[in-house]
Amino acid sequence: MQSKKWNRYSRSISRAFLALLATVALSSCERIFEDLAPCPHGVSLRFVYDYNMEYANAFPAQVDCLTLYIYDDEDNYVDTRIVTGTELQDENYRMTLDLEEGDYHFVAYGGMACEQSSFSLQETPKAGSKRTGLSARMDADCLTTPERRRLHDMFWGQLTLRSADLYREGTVKMMKNTNSIRIVLQQVTGGTVKAEDFNFEITDDNTLFSYDNDLLPNGNITYTPWAKGQAQTGVSIVGPDQVVPQPVEVAYAELSTSRLMTKNAPRLVVKRRADSRIVIDFPLNKYLLLMRSDRYEMGDQEYLDRESRWTLFFFLQSDDTWLNTRIVVNDWVVRINNVEL
Repeated sequence: MQSKKWNRYSRSISRAFLALLATVALSSCERIFEDLAPCPHGVSLRFVYDYNMEYANAFPAQVDCLTLYIYDDEDNYVDTRIVTGTELQDENYRMTLDLEEGDYHFVAYGGMACEQSSFSLQETPKAGSKRTGLSARMDADCLTTPERRRLHDMFWGQLTLRSADLYREGTVKMMKNTNSIRIVLQQVTGGTVKAEDFNFEITDDNTLFSYDNDLLPNGNITYTPWAKGQAQTGVSIVGPDQVVPQPVEVAYAELSTSRLMTKNAPRLVVKRRADSRIVIDFPLNKYLLLMRSDRYEMGDQEYLDRESRWTLFFFLQSDDTWLNTRIVVNDWVVRINNVEL
């Protein structure tokens, strides 16, 4: 009996001793011994972009520069960190920040500090600035200068985190604010459609972002292609008695746009260059969301935010009128019934 009591007592002593060792190991943080340096204090941040249709982290592959704005618990500006090196390509990259004890708000922008950036802050934060005063906008020359029409991808994310000894870890979740839209025109009966015969444009009001990444009214603008051309998709048999195949050559146009939001009403318009006759004119979001309802269980806005690369096929009749009974969106046929144009 005494042996059992001694064993229990011994185990209690061992646990207490181990706890004491742990305390001593961190004694510099507790400042038990004044001759030891204090523990480093702050946060260690990881940045992730998995808010995409693959649900996979694409941050190392897609984000080539990073800007982080730091605010205290009262939304006062504290500091800025900018990273433009190859360390962002490392899956294990962490940004370590030495901070005084407290709660902090972090706002991150990807793609804004790069030389080829398409977006910038309206006003650079400084002492006395508030987080709610942050706003980003698309550079005006992205609409007028041909080589700038292809938008450099922009990402946004935020996190609230309390600092701690030995750096509290946190993850900043990013989302993409740019879209790549490819428009393809093809004759129903085969043959060739020339891109130079058509003008393509997308109109929207989506160039100004609030501190929380919401879009602010800034006036409608018009996006035009950064690239146009021809592509061969296959062959068709010409005539009932002919067996000589004829190439099917389609016209395509590549456009870049800022964030698409359900509260806005962007429109895609295609006109025939010769007489400006409208060939296609429809509400872009409504057609993109037709596919989402059949394939994915997510909200409309989440779908528009996760998907960033779109290909839309339109079929033309011989007189260049749109056969508006179906389109193909990202390789999926969307049949059009009662969609309001």
